[in-house]
Amino acid sequence: MRVLHHVGIGLVWAFGGYFVGAFLVYFLISYLSSNNYDRSTEAVMTAAFAGGPLSAIIAFIAGVVYSIRAS
Repeated sequence: MRVLHHVGIGLVWAFGGYFVGAFLVYFLISYLSSNNYDRSTEAVMTAAFAGGPLSAIIAFIAGVVYSIRAS
């Protein structure tokens, strides 16, 4: 039952991490991309399918580790 608690904390962190990572990647791509034709589409797709999931995985691991160390 304790494992479920740690996984739950990790999922909460992952949810927040997805949005933080997606917003950061969106703004980075918007300002740094040299693509002039569809910069906004590139920024949205990269944020949703690359930046968000990668930061969610990192945040999940960090949340589980934090939860284990805190208990």
